[in-house]
Amino acid sequence: MEILNEIRSKKKKPKALLAFLVEKTKQNPDLFIQLIEGLTTGSKVEKGTCLSVIAHIAKDKPELAIPYLNQITTYINSDAPKVKWEAAEVIANIAQKFPDKASKTIPKLLLNTKDDGTVVRWSAAYALTEIAKNNPKMQKDLLPKFLEILANEQNKGVRNVYLKALKCMGVPPSKT
Repeated sequence: MEILNEIRSKKKKPKALLAFLVEKTKQNPDLFIQLIEGLTTGSKVEKGTCLSVIAHIAKDKPELAIPYLNQITTYINSDAPKVKWEAAEVIANIAQKFPDKASKTIPKLLLNTKDDGTVVRWSAAYALTEIAKNNPKMQKDLLPKFLEILANEQNKGVRNVYLKALKCMGVPPSKT
């Protein structure tokens, strides 16, 4: 199966296509490399779809994405919002089992905390807080950044991601 051809065929609606590609790739992990190739050769929409598939797979099997973490990281600051937020979701899913590996993406994720797009900021918050929750060594470094972001963030949904993480980290509500 050629993943990019499947994406381009438009025979399936987006949710059905995503479910199909996730299932096929889980059944045949060799297809994962085609998703990574799609990041290089695909359009912005195709890159977003490839990253969405990778994010769904990384939720259950983050070890499949680890060998490609460097390539995925390059898309965190893409000019396409969907690509940014899907790359951040991949990082968040990796961070749940491999927080040390995911922590090298922090500088790029921090850039997205100032993005104009709410979904991009929410995804960056999700990835950063997953890294912090799962990597106690990084909590000390990230805590002041989270507090600074909270002081400026206006969106309640994005704020709630940080507040929930701070609660998990044992930060008293009076500090926020």
